[in-house]
Amino acid sequence: MNFAMWKKALQVIPDVSKEEWDGLDVISKWLISTRAAVLVMTFISAALAGLFAWRDGSFDLLPWLALVFGLIMAHASNNIFNDYTDFVRGVDKDNYYRNIYGAQPIAKGLMTKRQHLTYFAVTGLLAFVAGLYLIFVNSNDPVIWVLLGLGAFFVLFYTWPLKYIALGEVAVLLVWGPLMIGGGYYVLAHQWNWNVVLACLPYALGVTTVIFGKHIDKLDKDREKKINTLPVVIGEKASRFTVLAMMIIPYFLTMYLIAIKFFTPIMAVVFLAAPTFLRMYPVFLKPKPETKPEGQPGWPLYFVGYAFYNNRGFGMYFMVGLLLDIVLRILPFTQNFWR
Repeated sequence: MNFAMWKKALQVIPDVSKEEWDGLDVISKWLISTRAAVLVMTFISAALAGLFAWRDGSFDLLPWLALVFGLIMAHASNNIFNDYTDFVRGVDKDNYYRNIYGAQPIAKGLMTKRQHLTYFAVTGLLAFVAGLYLIFVNSNDPVIWVLLGLGAFFVLFYTWPLKYIALGEVAVLLVWGPLMIGGGYYVLAHQWNWNVVLACLPYALGVTTVIFGKHIDKLDKDREKKINTLPVVIGEKASRFTVLAMMIIPYFLTMYLIAIKFFTPIMAVVFLAAPTFLRMYPVFLKPKPETKPEGQPGWPLYFVGYAFYNNRGFGMYFMVGLLLDIVLRILPFTQNFWR
């Protein structure tokens, strides 16, 4: 067991040689193949679904653990299938970005297509089994079948055709917000709540900035390969300012939800993430540099890293704020005040 590689793969997307790859254990290979470093965004969405359910007195540990496991496996299987689809369509060739910032297992010759599809099949099956368990404990609720079907749709069709027709970014917003958090809440609380859907948008918008940043970084390459991401369609400058808007709107949404008393004022703790935003936003005011800035990590990726760090900061404070919000609501001497 290569615990050092496990830790590294959970922090970054490692670039390894064939010799290094052959010496790794299966978990290390799985973590690299699934780009495990980004799976934290899915964990936070699942955690938020659990916190909203707990706030409404509907939290159940085992179904929540199944929800977390299933969503992470679904995201992981999508990442594997994404690489497979891009490889067979000829996208990940000629030093395309996916080969530069981390190991693309098939394109780099680390795995055969059959081995890669095996990883996808096993990971997808684990996600499906978790979904079946949630359907079983919810008495075969047809709505959960619909949610499971939607999840499978986005896993299979995000890379193609959605990403190719400027719907990939919209898909990310829908998946990491209404589907994961709103749908996860439904699975646990057995009811749909539009306020929860609205309340999930501050975090979901942050996740969307990450995919937006990545697609801005490779805009020219995507245009050459006729991958019409939203940044390709609306242009580089408009995309940068769209990202900035999506970084700012979550603060206003949070304040609105406080104003209507869906949140307690403790949720204003998210403003502790503002210093991170203030460090990040100047980057998006200017085009990507032509050459690597000194000390720039992850080059040629650029905007995506700043978007990721901003989202991570806001997401953690948002989760902490929601936890404190729950504590305030369950304390005997504050219950009547927040009703």
